[in-house]
Amino acid sequence: MSLVEPFDYFHSSRTLPIALSGITIQSKTYESSASLVYRGFREEDSQAIVIKLLKENYPSPQELTRYRQEYTITRSLDVEGVIRTYSQEDYQRTLVILLEDFGGESLEYWIQQCRDSFCPMPVSNFLRLAIAITEILGRIHTAGVIHKDINPGNIVFNPNTSVVKIIDFGIATQFNRTSSTFKSPHVLEGTLAYLSPEQTGRMNRAIDYHTNFYSLGVTFYELLTGQVPFLTTDVLELVHCHLARPPIPPRELNPQIPKPVSDIILKLMAKNAEDRYQSAWGIKADLANCADQLKTSGQINSF
Repeated sequence: MSLVEPFDYFHSSRTLPIALSGITIQSKTYESSASLVYRGFREEDSQAIVIKLLKENYPSPQELTRYRQEYTITRSLDVEGVIRTYSQEDYQRTLVILLEDFGGESLEYWIQQCRDSFCPMPVSNFLRLAIAITEILGRIHTAGVIHKDINPGNIVFNPNTSVVKIIDFGIATQFNRTSSTFKSPHVLEGTLAYLSPEQTGRMNRAIDYHTNFYSLGVTFYELLTGQVPFLTTDVLELVHCHLARPPIPPRELNPQIPKPVSDIILKLMAKNAEDRYQSAWGIKADLANCADQLKTSGQINSF
């Protein structure tokens, strides 16, 4: 989800469920300042679906462009682990995207459940999930796409089936070295708590797939510790933290985290992109090494 979805006093928001021909809406599952997400089903075949639409009655051209881009890129990604799209439809003055519903909830939801019950994710469960997420990200990169907004809200997991999928390609780009220009922190693209240093626009560096690795590291950090690395809510201070402040090692917040796993996360979160992993397959290999050691010996030694 994007950092900045500015409130427009001239735009009224939807407060009632939408009415789409042939679609039964059952419940609202998510609401941001820009989007509404519902669960429902197609009446012709009872297929469970997710219905996502822009919240404002009069969305801006930029918002409409983003939704069209999200649909186009997601539709083009014939990749296992990427949410499937069924169709995009005009609805009054806005757009609706119909997506598959595989019965999952976002990792953001699961993190909140654990936070409320004081139960950090066991390392063995984390490693299985982290390997699956990393493999999906590798497939996305191979397909030529930079997601640019990896965070727990954009990773959906069904614990009953162990299926995990990545969603929300609204600010994704086709694979190239996207130039990063200086921007106000109030109009940055991405979710600020997970934003890579180069995505802040304050580094003389183009954005490439390495930006996803930083955001992935922050996501892993939160899964294992229950909190993001930088807890400030001040926008400028948070940008400064991403640029210059090293995170507290995850192991210091949760002693149950083996040092090699903590080190993997810190490597993902390196300030300089060149110091991070150079491919998703390298990340996956190290995570798999940890998982194999834990399974065979009950501990993870440095490697």
